[in-house]
Amino acid sequence: MSQDRDGIDLETSMGYLVKDVSSALRSAMEDVLRPLGMNITHYSCLELLAQRPGLSNSELARGTFVTRQSMNVLLQTLERDGEVTRASTPAAGKALPTELTARGRERLAAATAAVRGVELRMLAGLDDTDRLTTFRALRRMARSLRQPRAVGDEPAPDPASYPPSLS
Repeated sequence: MSQDRDGIDLETSMGYLVKDVSSALRSAMEDVLRPLGMNITHYSCLELLAQRPGLSNSELARGTFVTRQSMNVLLQTLERDGEVTRASTPAAGKALPTELTARGRERLAAATAAVRGVELRMLAGLDDTDRLTTFRALRRMARSLRQPRAVGDEPAPDPASYPPSLS
């Protein structure tokens, strides 16, 4: 549906569609993680530590898109519950490296299986070519948005050039 005013047509807005997919993915992930006693931040923290042992509070906060304060609260809980360990004194600087425990790895394995199921469900309607094309396009979009851009660098795309319907 087109509108007779300047603005974003939600029917053809790539940004709106990406946000819709993000929201649906987050909701589906929360649904499968909740019975495991986790939320997305908890799961993401464990996943990051499995792939990059020894990350600091600040690095984990950046990787899970939360504040350092929120991550510190989560890490205290995970440490209390035996899912992670943190050094009592920093090896260098002020950062306390964090590592998964055996219990943390067990909990992560269950959560990873649940999240993998959500991702497979999300991708079910795409063949391998569509998956690769979508992956590459999303990666380029993220890269483009992270690059600093001077005001007036490039004109915004003409909405008239969008397809009439992306469905």
